[in-house]
Amino acid sequence: MTKRVVVGMSGGVDSSVAALLLKQQGYDVIGLFMKNWEDDDSDEYCSSRQDLLDAVSVADTIGIPIEAVNFAEEYKERVFSYFLREYQAGRTPNPDILCNSEIKFKAFLDHAIQLGADVIATGHYAQVREAGGLFQLLKADDDSKDQSYFLHRLNQSQLGHAMFPLGKLLKSEVRAIAEQHGLSNYAKKDSTGICFIGERPFREFLNRYLPTQPGEMRTPDGKVVGKHIGLSFYTIGQRQGLGIGGAKDASGEPWFVASKDMANNRLIVVQGHDHPALLSKRLTALDSHWISGTAPLPDHPYSAKTRYRQADAPCHITALDGERCSFEFNQPQWAVTPGQSVVVYDGEICLGGAIIEQGLD
Repeated sequence: MTKRVVVGMSGGVDSSVAALLLKQQGYDVIGLFMKNWEDDDSDEYCSSRQDLLDAVSVADTIGIPIEAVNFAEEYKERVFSYFLREYQAGRTPNPDILCNSEIKFKAFLDHAIQLGADVIATGHYAQVREAGGLFQLLKADDDSKDQSYFLHRLNQSQLGHAMFPLGKLLKSEVRAIAEQHGLSNYAKKDSTGICFIGERPFREFLNRYLPTQPGEMRTPDGKVVGKHIGLSFYTIGQRQGLGIGGAKDASGEPWFVASKDMANNRLIVVQGHDHPALLSKRLTALDSHWISGTAPLPDHPYSAKTRYRQADAPCHITALDGERCSFEFNQPQWAVTPGQSVVVYDGEICLGGAIIEQGLD
């Protein structure tokens, strides 16, 4: 029997080409458009209507059926509530990671199985392979587009039901394939920003849900240099939007957020991109998740990212205690941010990761 694949189609070029390639390979392909956010459908920043039209247009061109499904309730419960709790606690979460593990590869996977799917597929730039009875998550061939960082919390069952048709393609090749086959969205701009917020001003969005609580901006030695509107609205390493550009000393260097003093409602800021307060050679992390089900070896040489847009950095995991772990890097890492994920690699294999608790000197 022909294997049935349900493809998550967002209306973008990547998921569209994923569906096209699977159809060409002879699979029984069904498209599924997920609606995950509906609090402000009429807002100027909400593109879900156009995205659905684009997905339907592509499905028609390819010759596959497509269904729209609403996961807004699941999203609010499993992802958005966590997102708000973390920001309220002064951390900077990455909801796209949780969206993959809880929505795209859980709620979506469950729905796809009800449609008779053998596997699901997405337009992520990543690869999966079976080795020694285990499923491995691998980086994409296009290193500049690799999205394994966002998929590192998937488990064996989820990976065993997943296909990533774009894993060996460059982004330029994906757009060329879309254009060659007359897909209407071949030149559509890639979506950016947090999955449900889209292109809207972030601080304005967050202010709808979290109260402002103004306080002092101070240097590490206690000098008051400005006022903040609430610690939830800032992240470690932030340069824009601090409102203290004129308070420069003789160095003339820009200001950056270095840390948050939650107890005293103070934002600690420093001048200079490479200020020591922004550099961490060690970090602790919580809520670890390992794709194979087995933790990496302590003191074995690995590499890790502490944020998505970052080169892999050589490191060792110096302690593993249940879901808690500690990392030591060969070189100091910039703006290690509580709430973000540290994701571990053994060459091209993504092993999993954990949520950063704090960076250390």
